[in-house]
Amino acid sequence: MSTVSPTERRLETNLSDDELLRLHRLMLLIRRFEERAEEQYTRDRIGGYLHLNIGEEATVVGTSTAIQPDDYVFCSYRDHGVALAMGASTQQVMAELFGKETGVAHGRGGSMHLLDVKRHFLGGWGIVGGQIPIAVGAALALDNLEKPGAVLCLFGDGAVATGAFHEALNLAGLWHLPCVFVITNNGYGMGTSVERSSAEPELYKRAAAYKMPGERVDGQDVLAVREATQRLLRLARDERQPSVLECLTYRYRGHSPIDPGKGYRTPEEIEEWRGRDPITLFAQRLQERGVLPDNGGQGIVEEVDREVQEAIDFALQSPDPDPSALYHHIYGEAAVEQFARMAPGAPFGERSISPGVVTQDTAAPDTPDEATLN
Repeated sequence: MSTVSPTERRLETNLSDDELLRLHRLMLLIRRFEERAEEQYTRDRIGGYLHLNIGEEATVVGTSTAIQPDDYVFCSYRDHGVALAMGASTQQVMAELFGKETGVAHGRGGSMHLLDVKRHFLGGWGIVGGQIPIAVGAALALDNLEKPGAVLCLFGDGAVATGAFHEALNLAGLWHLPCVFVITNNGYGMGTSVERSSAEPELYKRAAAYKMPGERVDGQDVLAVREATQRLLRLARDERQPSVLECLTYRYRGHSPIDPGKGYRTPEEIEEWRGRDPITLFAQRLQERGVLPDNGGQGIVEEVDREVQEAIDFALQSPDPDPSALYHHIYGEAAVEQFARMAPGAPFGERSISPGVVTQDTAAPDTPDEATLN
């Protein structure tokens, strides 16, 4: 199938002023949340790793706000902005980064494994490209169950070189599954540029190998991203046609806080991209339309600052998870029979695995029935 690259056309929109302001506020919220999260990480309040969306807000908001209630979303470990854009509580997302019980995943996921099941946000995946086959599985489930929704799967340019990418897209193309694959191309997989790692750096063209549409869009233009995502999701829902959308964007920070991001790119390159900052560009368009005051909506900025500070305060005051709940939410009832069969060969002589406790004996249970999952 043919592929299309971005054009220089200026998008017209029929969105209301309130909706345009909502998109603007979301980008401001994600920017401020990420800046403050980085600060909390350096103060040793956030464990594990931290991967920020600073500079990519238009891609995050444009894709994540394009979904319908029946759709499902998967993304990589750079997931804070996606959760916020999908409506997750700022306080709960910050609390999750702090590993608190009040977090959106009750402190079990942390920064890299956010999820919000009630909003159909199924992660936050730590392995590069690991979410792609899972997303295809979700699309297959929707198809088998004859459900109306589609799946939106976001991942970075580095994931395109993984085997999971090719296997998953091949199955999606063969089986006509309702999935939109979004490549957030910020130019670098960790510290390696796309030009050095991909024989074909125009990544959207890979869609042609699986007989699905592929498009490339300006990832700094929130309306362009949103329009393309909505259109491709409709195609997935209505015609069961998968597709690839490549969003050209940029992260101002390094791969993570321990990466200054200066050894593999020049200051001039970073400044050039800052000149196309997605929040600044959208604010200018809103001012031209008369939606945003000439002061750049300072009231919105101050409101966002307060919201993020309140989220930090909430996280600091929240309790840690109870250690006795360590084994909660791991196994479902369907696993009872499996564990009953496995228990006689358990290497540590586990007698029971229950939501609240693991008890151990020096010998394995005499019969499979003694291994229970409550």
